[in-house]
Amino acid sequence: MQRLYRKRIVLGVGGGIAAYKSAELVRRLKDHGAEVRVVMTKGGAEFITPLTMQALSGHPVHLDLLDPAAEAAMGHIDLAKWADMVLIAPATADLIARLAQGIANDLLTTVVLATDAIVAVAPAMNQAMWRDPSVQANLQTLESRDFRTFGPASGSQACGDVGYGRMLEPNDLAQSAADCFQRLSLTGKHVLITAGPTQENIDPVRYITNHSSGKMGFSLAQAAAEAGARVTLITGPVNLQTPDRVSRIDVVSARDMLAACEAAMPCDLFIASAAVADYRPEVVAPHKLKKDPTNGDGLLLQMVRNPDILATIAQRPDRPFSVGFAAETERLLDYAARKLKDKNLDLIIANDVANPSIGFNSEENACSVIDRGLHTTLFAQTSKAKIARQLMTFIAERLNQV
Repeated sequence: MQRLYRKRIVLGVGGGIAAYKSAELVRRLKDHGAEVRVVMTKGGAEFITPLTMQALSGHPVHLDLLDPAAEAAMGHIDLAKWADMVLIAPATADLIARLAQGIANDLLTTVVLATDAIVAVAPAMNQAMWRDPSVQANLQTLESRDFRTFGPASGSQACGDVGYGRMLEPNDLAQSAADCFQRLSLTGKHVLITAGPTQENIDPVRYITNHSSGKMGFSLAQAAAEAGARVTLITGPVNLQTPDRVSRIDVVSARDMLAACEAAMPCDLFIASAAVADYRPEVVAPHKLKKDPTNGDGLLLQMVRNPDILATIAQRPDRPFSVGFAAETERLLDYAARKLKDKNLDLIIANDVANPSIGFNSEENACSVIDRGLHTTLFAQTSKAKIARQLMTFIAERLNQV
């Protein structure tokens, strides 16, 4: 059930005997890669302890609408925005009725009203209550508002009755939750992306770097996360906010970046969008270099080659699908094709950085993608966020063909 991978599930626990199954449900959701936060009604906390749910979910359980600590940051709104799905299991007849009426008199019902996420209920009640016309009418009201209903099943009940009203088993609920999500193009894949410039120290004050802003790499990381991937973003010094659901590692030099990339392996897809310095000073001065009056106006630095991060990763025995960038000011496609071959890449993305409208620090980009067969695909100028999504779709199609 990779469709639950990295999905954010708010599990609402209502006040019914079936709450004992909610503990197992947390485990099943987490087994399939979901992140789970638990909200319990007062009745739910009477049947199973919040401590149990905290231990299983790995996070504090949310209980009170008017929790001073949580509400200082508008806790119910944060939960509502965080969720990809609100799954209420068990959903009692009372809870279903309050949801149908739009009543928000506790934390769980307030989260439901405030969220744009999928909301699903797993009914759990006596068979006679389940058959009552008011319960059925309330469910029809919820379904007319795009709520999902999981179950119930038929079977023996705690009161001794037999019939419909029994909450589905945890495995079935997890499967039903997964069925609500589309399998995305990079679901279950680990994507490793480098971004930004590197800095190579001359002395404790000065360094060599370039004009890369990191915007393209960060946009690619966001697009990969949106496509369902687990994303590791290794970035040089930039002033950008980390995209949602992306694990960020900050580095400074090319050697730092290579070490971080090797530590993050294995991965399924490697995209090297960082503008890595090809050279670094052979010796880094321990103190600030001073002007030398005996040496005229010159300063001589002996430079040595930095490791080639992209070629190193692309030539590993466990090499991922490898995508490089070629930022050129002339003979764009020729130089990009040569780099594709020399570094053993699957794809290379060629950028004309001589064009200021799509060069370093710009908000837009345009590029050409060259594959191993030297076929070229053009991507017209647009925002870096849009181009990143287009590129990620293109790359995912090629990756999934391997």
